Amino acid sequence: MTRFAVIAASVAVVAAACGGSKDDNSKGGSNNAGALDGRGPITLATGKDTSGNMQNLVNAWNQQHPKEQARIIELPEDADAQRQQMVQNAQTKSNAYSVLNLDVVWTAEFAANQWIAQLPKDQFDLSKYLPAATKTGEYRNNLYAAPWKTDAGLLYYNKDLLDKAGVTAPPKTWAEMQQDCAKVKGAKCYAGQFEKYEGLTVNFSEAVASAGGVVVDDSGKPNVNTPQAKQGLDFLVNGFKNGMIPKEAISYKEEESRRAFEKGDLVFYRQWPYAYALSNKKGDSKVVGKFAVAPLPGLNGPGAPTLGGHNLAISKFAQNKATALDFIKYLTSEQTERANLINSSEAPTLASLYDDAELQKKFPYLSTLKASLLNAKPRPQAVRYGDVTAAIQEAAYAALTGKSTSDQALADLQNKLGQLITP
Repeated sequence: MTRFAVIAASVAVVAAACGGSKDDNSKGGSNNAGALDGRGPITLATGKDTSGNMQNLVNAWNQQHPKEQARIIELPEDADAQRQQMVQNAQTKSNAYSVLNLDVVWTAEFAANQWIAQLPKDQFDLSKYLPAATKTGEYRNNLYAAPWKTDAGLLYYNKDLLDKAGVTAPPKTWAEMQQDCAKVKGAKCYAGQFEKYEGLTVNFSEAVASAGGVVVDDSGKPNVNTPQAKQGLDFLVNGFKNGMIPKEAISYKEEESRRAFEKGDLVFYRQWPYAYALSNKKGDSKVVGKFAVAPLPGLNGPGAPTLGGHNLAISKFAQNKATALDFIKYLTSEQTERANLINSSEAPTLASLYDDAELQKKFPYLSTLKASLLNAKPRPQAVRYGDVTAAIQEAAYAALTGKSTSDQALADLQNKLGQLITP
């Protein structure tokens, strides 16, 4: 049986079950979500599929729905470019995109601007999903995007290099990580994603939270000009200055950092779960079977990763919204999320999958990932999120490249966020 046949078999039952009828799925439930009418072909607008598995999931749906075929529209790999194209599509009220694969931080912006349709909350058993993931799909207590894939940063480490250096356990603090690196010869210490794009917002936010600071407080008010935030930013700034972080990492996004780690050039790096399966594939990777993952380290103990992930929403301007709703139910079902985890190592949103003995055996990092997810901190939930993340990137990049001091960068950022965010 081919790899695709296995995937298709595992999700075909769910794909068929989610078919429904127009009468079943176009009424929008009882929470005033509005009618989701129309059946027929749909599209899935999504960022570049680095897992290589998304088309398999779509193929399995299409086998069961010959008159309601789904087609992937692949957007750029860069998150900012994805958002820009989705916004442009919405602003022109184009029906080119049916289902949107939204970054979790875009929900408020897309919902507030009425670019996505409200989903019928009573047609999703949200109690089965990780609470933090579910919350990212809500705006003003209504559901606008269904939780599909979640994410939290993990510390990937070259176990082979550490074993040879006599290091038997991954570091829990930044100081321990630097001490471990000093024992390893011929490799660079640490990297993350530091190019001026969404990944820098994530890495900056993690550093600040891992030092006990916040970008915005629990009330939604910006509070980033603090000693704790400075300690977090300085961890990165000083890392570039003293060589702990290689200079070339200033241009790293997810894939650049993954390739550097797979070459064996890095002892440690911060990455999302999706890279686990890719780095263990025989081929170009030199770290197959030689690496492991751990919680991110912090200033005084385990760090606080940034909550990531993607949710599925229906474009307000799409045709065939009833089909789009069924397609979302199919992708977020247990069988489909399980199949996707097995074939991509991408983190599911269904809580039960993290405690599945068979999956834990195949993916030893699941317990670590679940703990990281429970400790993860969200990025600012802002209607003007595009402006907010741009401000964070500008300030952090200026500090990392020496164009601004940490003090000035944080003061400028506090002022800018105060103008952009209304609690």
